[in-house]
Order: sequence, then C-alpha cells, then structure tokens
Amino acid sequence: MKIERIPRDRSEREKEQLQAQKTYWQDVNRRMVSLRDSARELYSFQNPFNDRVITSSDSSTLTGSAMRQTSPQTKEFVVKQIAQADRFLSPPLDESFTVEAGAYTFDSGAEHISFDFKGGSLKEFVDALNRRGKGKIEASFVTVQSGKKSLLVESKITGAENNLIFSGAALDLALKSGVLEQQIAMQDVAITLLIGAGEEDASLAVVDNDSLKVSATGDASIAFPDNTVVSQGLTIFFETAVKVLPTEPPPNVEPPPGPSIPKTGSVTFNGIVIESAPSSVPIPEWKPPELPERIDDMNVLSLTFSDGTAIELAPIEDASDFTRTSFQIPDSEIDKTVVSLDIANKNTHRDVSIRRVQIMDPNDPVNYKPVNPVSVAQDAVVSMDGISVSRATNTIDDLLPGVTITVKKPSETPVRITIEADRETIKNAIISFVGNYNRVMAEINVLTRNDDRIVQELSYLSEEEQEAMRDRMGAFAGDSTLTQYKNAVQNAVTSPYPTATGTEMLAKYGIGADMRMSGGSAGYDPSRLRGYLEIDEKKLDEALEMNLAGLQQLFGFDSNGDLIVDSGVAYALESLTRPYVETGGLIFIRTATIDSRIKADEQRIATLDKQLAEKEAALRMQYSQMENAYNRMEQMSNSLENFSRQNSNGGR
Repeated sequence: MKIERIPRDRSEREKEQLQAQKTYWQDVNRRMVSLRDSARELYSFQNPFNDRVITSSDSSTLTGSAMRQTSPQTKEFVVKQIAQADRFLSPPLDESFTVEAGAYTFDSGAEHISFDFKGGSLKEFVDALNRRGKGKIEASFVTVQSGKKSLLVESKITGAENNLIFSGAALDLALKSGVLEQQIAMQDVAITLLIGAGEEDASLAVVDNDSLKVSATGDASIAFPDNTVVSQGLTIFFETAVKVLPTEPPPNVEPPPGPSIPKTGSVTFNGIVIESAPSSVPIPEWKPPELPERIDDMNVLSLTFSDGTAIELAPIEDASDFTRTSFQIPDSEIDKTVVSLDIANKNTHRDVSIRRVQIMDPNDPVNYKPVNPVSVAQDAVVSMDGISVSRATNTIDDLLPGVTITVKKPSETPVRITIEADRETIKNAIISFVGNYNRVMAEINVLTRNDDRIVQELSYLSEEEQEAMRDRMGAFAGDSTLTQYKNAVQNAVTSPYPTATGTEMLAKYGIGADMRMSGGSAGYDPSRLRGYLEIDEKKLDEALEMNLAGLQQLFGFDSNGDLIVDSGVAYALESLTRPYVETGGLIFIRTATIDSRIKADEQRIATLDKQLAEKEAALRMQYSQMENAYNRMEQMSNSLENFSRQNSNGGR
C-alpha cells in the first residue's frame, strides 16, 4: 500500500504547495492594497494636505481646531471672561437636616428636571436628584466645617440665559437650606418703538436717550418682552413727563375776494355805441372758519394683550418733570400675555414722554438670589482682533468659518492662534506611503529571487518574520506578473511629473532610491539597487515648510484644469496597483486559478483515497483467502501426518 499511496502523497504535496502559493499571493495583495490606499490618501479629496491645525501662543487660555479647507490665517484673541453655569452653595447644615416630601422641579435653559421625593435625609435627596439630573443638574456635599456639610447645587449648562431655577418644593428647600434668599427684582423693558397702526406722521413719535416722546395727536406703542404673562401681583413701573404747548391766537382771516367778473361787451350802430349791462354773480354770506377744538385727555396709556383685549391705565400727571408711576395689573387679566404698552396722545396741546419702563413679578424665581454663589451663569466674552463677541459656551464654532475655539480662562494679554497646514499629519502620511511601498518591494524581491541577502537586508523584521520570509524565498522566481509590477512602480516613483511651477521629481523633496547625504559613504551597496525608497528627513521638513503646494502637486495634480487629479506619483502608483488588487484583477485571477487547481487536487486525492481504500480492501480479502487456504493446507498436512503415523503403528 505504501507504493500504491505514492500518487496520492504527490497530489497532497502539490496541494500544500498550491495553498502556500495562495497565501503568498494573498500577502502580496494585502501589501499592494496598503500601498494603493496610502497612495490614494495623498491625492484624494481627503488628502492630508488640506488638513488644518491650530497652534496657540497660550494653550492654557485658548485652544482650537480647524476643519479641512479652512484658510490659513492668524488671529489675536483676548478672553475677557469664560462661560460659567450657576453653582450655589448653602451655609453649613447639621447632619440632622431633613428634606420634606414634595414635587421638586429644577430648570436650566431647556433642561427641565421634575420628580417626587418621599422625604428623607439630605443624602437621600442628593442621590435622587443626581439619578434624575441627566448630568445637567447635580448636587453634592462640601464639608466646610467639621461635623457639618454644605449643599452644593449646580447646573452643568453654561450661559447667561441658562440660570438655575428652583420651583415648587425645590424653591422651599433652597430657601430653608439658605441656598437662596428672596429679593425684589425688576425687568427692564427696552424702549422699542412700534408706530401705531394707521399713523400718518411717524415723526410724531420718536425715541431719544431711552425716552419715547409722543407729540400732540400722535400715538405709538412700546413692545413688551416675549412671553410676559400676567401673574398675581404683576406690576408695571414707568416714568412720564408732560410738556404743555402754548395756545396760539387764532390767525386773522380775511374774507375771500370772490370771483373776478369780466366786463361785458358793446355794440356800435350808425355811430351810436350801446353798452351791455354789467354781469352779476350772487355771492353767499361769508362766515369765518371755526377754531379747532382743544382736547385735554390725560388717559393716554393702556396695555394690549395677545388676545386683542386692552385695559386703560390710570391718568398720568400733568407735570413737566418725569414722575415715577406704578400700575398693578388686576387679577382679572391673569394668564393673559402682555404685548405692548400703548400711548394714544389725543391731546392737542401736550407732548407726552415716557421712560424707564420696568416689570416686577413677585412670583418670578429670578426674584430669588443665591446667598453663596460659587459661580453665576454668564456668557463667554472674547475679543477677536478688537471685535468683542459673546457666546453661551466656552466652545465657539461660529466665529470663524470651519474653526472651533475653546476658551479656558480669562487673559490679560492677547493670545495669538495660527491656522496652518497639519504638516505632522502630512509627514506621517508620506512616511506611511514610503513604508508600504518598501514592504511591497521587499515582498516581491523575496518571492522572485532566491538570495538570502535580500532577507538579511530587511533589518526591521524580527527573527520569526525573517524565517517566514526565507520559507517563501524564490517561490515565484521568474514570475513575470510580479517582475513587471516591480519595474512599473520603480519607474513611477523615479519619473518626473508636472506641477504648477514645472516638472519635478520626488528626490527634490528628500524622497528617493538613494538619499545619502553629501560627504557620506558612496560605496557600492546592493540593497540600494533593489528599488527601496529612502527619506532625507531634513530635506523633507524643509519642503513641508517652504514648498507644501509643490509637494502636494507632485503626489497628485490636475494637469488639464478639469478639477480631477490626473497626474502625480501617488496617482500613478494607485493607477498601477488597482488592476492587480481589484475584484477580478490579476491577483484575483491567480488565486482563483490556484483555487481551481487545489479543488482538482482535492478531487484527485478523494478519488485516490477511494481507490486506495478499495485496493486495500481487495488486498485484505486476498490475504484473508490466502490465509484460509494456508490454514486448510496446514490442517490437511497434519491429517496426513496423523494418518501415516497411525498406519505405521498398525503395521508393527
């Protein structure tokens, strides 16, 4: 059977060789794919030449990041203040302090936290709030005195408009624990003029020095802040002044002269002139015009609500100096939204002025101030090149197109940020490209040549990797596919390419097959003839600093102006490699051919295994038959011996 198995063992060895070849081709394919990808990275839309990086003269004060295609520029910033959130601390509390049961509500900007607490210790309440705070509103303890702890309640949302507001039982707790105390706060109403509907002469209402003046017979409105909803006790404060105009004497009006009547004509007959009678026009009796009626009406102010209703305010005082007045909106108007304060000056001899309009809502949570504010909600205020801007957060992404800056602390001196190309990323991409290129060349050199020096030259490989390389050394010796690819890519990296300033080569930028520094050894080195690339780092750094555009165009360049890259080292290598590694490419065909041969060998091995099994079974049967025949012959021989022995004994 050992002799019979020789064809089967030969097929098994051929199958193993084919599987090894397939592995080698797959390894080459992976190396080529890495080279193709790193080449494409250097000229594609996402190439690192368009990446931007921001350097700050004081990174502890201000840092930033920039998107691709952002214009290189330098800006100077002064951080006047950073954005903060409300953080309120209570006085020291005894450990026996308890929190009453109730519905606790906290608001900060758009965040609304509301939950029912069954009552318990301060720690239990803090745990309940933090579970529901969503990381936006939190509470904690601070031991400010031995045996006592202060309650710290804080919002995580920065910005002047994102105040931390306590409502319901939360407000009671804040007052009881000393986090807040009540105060009377006024909300100013900006003098924003709305000319009354149908007003013909807009000059009758003018704003001057934060004061609205409505001349006689004029009308105007002052817009109230959005969502000014009437609650119990809501009071309007304002100052008014009245200027009484002098009464002018009536003008001396003469009666009209009446119509002009032309003279009538005459007739002459035989020297006698006969005059016509004069024309006559009946003229009505003239009466002088009546003087305009004087109107004196101090009910000039009213409030208009969003539902179209309005209420009049009390009459104003007839005083030339500004007089402070208040008006509490009646409870009948609760829940209505105030739209405007209207001034309808029907007086014919008075100019009315109004200023310092304020709203006081005793139920507004803003009327409670923190006792010990660790920080208060405020916007970040930054000056960029002398222009002051404010934002609710310390991360500002809408000041410069494609740029995000992060402020960290106020600064007394300007901080300069510079937006420039990310040269470090570009350099790493080029090094990765050269590394992938050299690994492909090393793989091809090992597979196509049976020379141990090739493996020895790969000093960056570990001993295990070098042994693996020796196992495949010369596996594709004489293979034209790999040899042609090697020659093509070698020619691609050493050829000149067009750029905007002329024809250039990689060697100009410190990348080439032999980049030994001047003055160094120039002796014969066979490893430098195997197609590997080297990098003169100093020369490359100079190119990245001084001629970045030229280096980018050398890797990928639009030579005909159609906005599509059609030239360059990276473009050429990607174009050369693509037919080898794409689906249906040369390596795919090679591995598919090997797969079909492996399959044929497996079928042949299966057939031979079946034949060997049948052969072995036949031989075993023949052996069994032979052994049976032998046993029968041996039994017959023994029988004959016994018969002969018996006959011999009987003859005696």
